[in-house]
Amino acid sequence: MSNSMDQSGTEADIQKEAGKSDTLPSHSTMHRPIQYFGPFPIVHQIFWSTPLSHTLVNLRPLLPGHSLVISRRRVPRLHQLTPAEVADLFQTVQRVGRMLERVFGASSLNIGIQDGQWAGQSVPHVHAHIIPRKKDDAGTDDRIYKMLEEWEGELGWGFISRAIGDDARGLQGLKGETLHMPVSEGGDSQRKDRTMQDMQSEAAWLHGEMLNEMNLEREGLDQAPEKSASEEIGHAEK
Repeated sequence: MSNSMDQSGTEADIQKEAGKSDTLPSHSTMHRPIQYFGPFPIVHQIFWSTPLSHTLVNLRPLLPGHSLVISRRRVPRLHQLTPAEVADLFQTVQRVGRMLERVFGASSLNIGIQDGQWAGQSVPHVHAHIIPRKKDDAGTDDRIYKMLEEWEGELGWGFISRAIGDDARGLQGLKGETLHMPVSEGGDSQRKDRTMQDMQSEAAWLHGEMLNEMNLEREGLDQAPEKSASEEIGHAEK
């Protein structure tokens, strides 16, 4: 994707560019072009792609299944996305969240967006956190909100560490980027980066589960009784 498409573009341009990508791509990364999360290259972490978004496993998950949904187009703020991009992002969050609950045996989700620097965003690229939740999984005081705040600070440093250690190309994107990464004061800094092999294995597994999820969704739609237009309107008005 060109730099101009990364930074700007009309909705028609974005849809045209998105049409070049498969909605249900193979998980194989052999021929996949490099995608970016902010200035950082991501390929092996991606487990689901739509025309306008990517979903990736985490370098440093807070809890099992902690994933990120990002816009394909690299912009920092939610208001910079087009209506089509916003709809795609949140529909993806809904679908991925449903899958993560199922495969991780969760009954709830934390879904969050740090929208801008002063909201705690460390990588200047729209991204939504999805964290599957179980009772007392973060302790009885449920420190997940504090942990998430600390995690955002560690997120950028983690990707920089990975870029330096595994792929020097990651540094090429840092020129001109502004990263906001406060130093964590909590236990978050004690968590170790997962290996690329670990992330790739999880991404391959979750890709298969997303295919299963889409089949379940289609089966549900096929089995749902059809409603007349008047019934739909009446339901919406209640």
